[in-house]
Amino acid sequence: MKAGARDYLRKPFDSEELLLAVGDAMERQRLKSEVARLRSAVEQKFTSGNIISSSQSMHQVLEMVKRVAPTDASVLIQGESGTGKELIARAIHQNSQRKDAAFIPINCGALPENLLESELFGHVKGAFTGAHQNKKGLFEEADGGTLFLDEIGEMTPALQVKLLRVLQDGEVRRVGGNVAVKTEARVIAATNQKLQERIQEGAFREDLYYRLQVILIHLPPLRERKEEILPLAEHYLKVFSQKFKRGVTGITKEGSVALTEYSWPGNIRELINAVERAVILCHDDMVRPEDFALPTGGSMMMEATRDNSSGNGTGGSEAAHSLNELERAFIAAALQQHDWEIKTTAREIGLPQATLTKKIKEHQLKP
Repeated sequence: MKAGARDYLRKPFDSEELLLAVGDAMERQRLKSEVARLRSAVEQKFTSGNIISSSQSMHQVLEMVKRVAPTDASVLIQGESGTGKELIARAIHQNSQRKDAAFIPINCGALPENLLESELFGHVKGAFTGAHQNKKGLFEEADGGTLFLDEIGEMTPALQVKLLRVLQDGEVRRVGGNVAVKTEARVIAATNQKLQERIQEGAFREDLYYRLQVILIHLPPLRERKEEILPLAEHYLKVFSQKFKRGVTGITKEGSVALTEYSWPGNIRELINAVERAVILCHDDMVRPEDFALPTGGSMMMEATRDNSSGNGTGGSEAAHSLNELERAFIAAALQQHDWEIKTTAREIGLPQATLTKKIKEHQLKP
C-alpha cells in the first residue's frame, strides 16, 4: 500500500471479493482518466490563445492575462454585462499554476446577504434555522485554486467588511463559528458598475476596492470592437449548427451588414443568443438578417450616436445622450417583443434579471 497499491485482499479470498476489488479499481481509473480528459478540454477552451480577439483593445487584454496569470495577485475585471468577464477570469486561472485546482464562480448579486455570507464563508451546525450540519464555504472549497466573485458591486457594505478581513488575514470564520480556517484561494472579482462612483456614494468600501484591484482589467463593449463581431458570429454559427444538427454553413452579405451595424447593448451574450436563434430559424444553409430577429431601433440609434460624435460641435454630451436613448429603445423593444416577461426578456437579450429590472426603473419604462 505504501508503494502505491490500490487495495489488498486477505487470504483466503473468494472470486466475488476479487471481482469487486478489481471492478472498483477499474472504475476509479476510469474516473481518473475522465477527470484528466475534462480538465484538458477546459484548459484548451479557456487558454488565452483560444479567445477570439482581432481588435487591438482585446490583444491588450490578453497580453495582460498572460502577464498576471502566473502571479497570485487579486484581479478586478470591469466591463458591461455580457462582455465575457468570466471567460477572462477562467483564462487567468487556466494559465496559472493553480489550473489543476478548482475554479469556483459565484454571482454576488444573485443571492441575499445572509445566504451569500453562508455560501462564501460556510456555517456551523445550528448557526441559523436550517443549518443542520457544518458546511464549508466557497473560500475553503477554492483553497489552492481561484474564487471568482462576479458582480462584486452588488455586495452589501456589511458583507464587504467581512470579505476585506478575509483578504487581509487569509483566513475565514464560518457563520456561527469561532475557529479561523486558513485559505489560499486567489480572488478574481468582476463588476459592470463604476465602483469609483459607488465609493463616492458610500455604497462600496474604498479599502476593499484597492485590495481587489491590484490588477485592473477593463473589457471594452462589443460596439467598440466591431471587427470581432463577424468572427464571433461565425464561430458560434458552427457551434450551434453542430449542436442542433442543422446544415447552416454561413451568413449572407446582408446578414453580415446587419450584425456589424447593430450596436449590441447586450454585448457578446446577446450576440450568442442571436446566432443561436438564427440557426434555429434559418430556412436553408445561409443565415439572413431576419433570422437574427434584432430590434430595429438599435442600429438606427447607433447611426445617430455616430453623427453626434463626429464633430458637429456638441460631441460627448449628445453622444452619451444618444447612447442612453439607444439603451432605452433597445430594452423597450425587447420587452414589447416578449410581452413584458422580465425573466424571458433578460435571458434573450443577455442581461441578468436584476440588471434588467434596474434598467426598467432608470428609463421609467411601463407596459
